[in-house]
Amino acid sequence: MRYPALPAGEPIHCPGEPMRTNPPPRPQRVYFFSTCLVDLAAPQAGIDAITLIRDAGIEVDFPKAQSCCGQPAFTSGYTEEARRVARMQLALFPEPWPIVVPSGSCAGMIVHEWPRLFADDPALAARVAHIVPRVVEWSFFARDVLGLAPAAAAPAPRPVKVALHTSCAARREMGSHVPGEALLRALPGVELMEPKRNAECCGFGGTFAARHPAISGAMVHEKVDTLRDSGAEVVVSADCGCLLNIHHAAEKRRAQGEVLPRFVHLASFLRERLGAADAAQQVTD
Repeated sequence: MRYPALPAGEPIHCPGEPMRTNPPPRPQRVYFFSTCLVDLAAPQAGIDAITLIRDAGIEVDFPKAQSCCGQPAFTSGYTEEARRVARMQLALFPEPWPIVVPSGSCAGMIVHEWPRLFADDPALAARVAHIVPRVVEWSFFARDVLGLAPAAAAPAPRPVKVALHTSCAARREMGSHVPGEALLRALPGVELMEPKRNAECCGFGGTFAARHPAISGAMVHEKVDTLRDSGAEVVVSADCGCLLNIHHAAEKRRAQGEVLPRFVHLASFLRERLGAADAAQQVTD
């Protein structure tokens, strides 16, 4: 399956890199850093993202020793523990291939915090310097490299109202709401809804949800309210932490009879709209 290119949009750009004025060249091979949350809690989202890359004729290397970027420990103040976890990832990407990350917050951790974590170790800092410029958040890669838009001859899927949720870190550190919106707007039959206070946190915040459950719970239910009130039938995001948090809060309310959207990773929704029968229908598939 091949996909024609999207209309020209903003060029791919990660903070810390020079702004590119032209689309990046299509690589023959990429690394896929799935993140621990995708690996353990939402594997089908990772499979859908990888499938789209492979369908575009790009080989995917999945380092089996990968685990976590270190973000949970880092944001909890355990810097040495975060350094220890991140150090285990540094040898996994020796070839000069792009490193596609299906989570803006994890991509942001690598791009922004790994250089600080290893600034005092010249040898490890050199490894990080070899990694950081190659990190590409999934939404950017899908828009600017894969060019995901359905072929004109394909049957048009039914119209659907969709809202995009972008995690706080992904929005601030990586700007991944920009390519996410572009991907959705390019899909025929998709009406992109704009929930109120769309940039506000869903209450997940990694370990924040575990440390402050009452505050987190109030935040996520307010987020569910705004997504429901937007009229969206489907809520997509490229960050599974947020998706899982909102999805499970919505499931509790759905069990009481409330009509709420379904929640699914952006890669899964793209595959669904491109006609894949085996795409995940919700983030927990």
